[in-house]
Amino acid sequence: MDTLNHTITKPSLFSSFVAITKARLALSVVFSTLAGYLLGVSNWSSQNWITLLFLMVGGYCMVGASNVFNQIIEKDLDALMDRTKNRPLPAGTISKQNAFILGVVLTVLGLAILYYVNAKTAMFGAISIFMYVSLYTPLKTMTPLSVFVGAFPGAIPYMLGWVAATGHFGIEAGTLFIIQFFWQFPHFWAIGWFLYDDYKKAGFFMLPTGKRDKKTALQTILYTIWMIIASILPAFGFTGKLFLTKISAGIVFTLGLWMLFYAVKLYKEMDAKAARKLMIISVSYISLLQIIYVIDKFLR
Repeated sequence: MDTLNHTITKPSLFSSFVAITKARLALSVVFSTLAGYLLGVSNWSSQNWITLLFLMVGGYCMVGASNVFNQIIEKDLDALMDRTKNRPLPAGTISKQNAFILGVVLTVLGLAILYYVNAKTAMFGAISIFMYVSLYTPLKTMTPLSVFVGAFPGAIPYMLGWVAATGHFGIEAGTLFIIQFFWQFPHFWAIGWFLYDDYKKAGFFMLPTGKRDKKTALQTILYTIWMIIASILPAFGFTGKLFLTKISAGIVFTLGLWMLFYAVKLYKEMDAKAARKLMIISVSYISLLQIIYVIDKFLR
């Protein structure tokens, strides 16, 4: 009977792969990349479908590799937190050696596929993995500035799509990068706030002051405002071929105010419930923004 129960409860290979590559996070990153690609494409052809497929697979491989290496490094720390103690490595369902092999395979495969798209796409993909694994991950236990460092690889996917479509990094890709860069701060500080006690067990200090205080909440508001400003810049003709109509800019601005409302609410209420709500709103915000940008382009 014990053997039978063990067989029933043992995670499948697929579920372990989903967990160690953080599939939901990886797919959201791929979504950002595809949105950037659609914004960058000028004339659609059958070749674009192939490139889109390569971008999806290559993008997932790169993000998945980053998450695998991150979990290898943080295996012992993950075991200390309720949120992460059942991940494949601390739970023992995947060995460190097998995880490392998977990470290497995903990295090589992802880079090869993105290189097929174009060399600059592969280069930015490699930079993203390096910064996430070698800089952001170890800095999480050292300084709250880890969020600033992590915002760089976190902001690459949206602009990566543009680079994949055009083979060029310019003001357009830079604008997409800046929007997602500023978005990272309220998003991750909200997570750092409502998971503060859990993060503390592993020695992670994600909030700018290291505490759930008014200064942290105020900085969350300020970065949300910077994000809103960046998000409507394409409506004023400063961003090259990346353009947003006034109507869409108004919708994007309203979405930003929606997120700002919850950032202000966190400042007023100073509790985990408000922080969790802000985090959920932030995820909806960035997805809706990208959808609006794409729809705006194709309806013009």
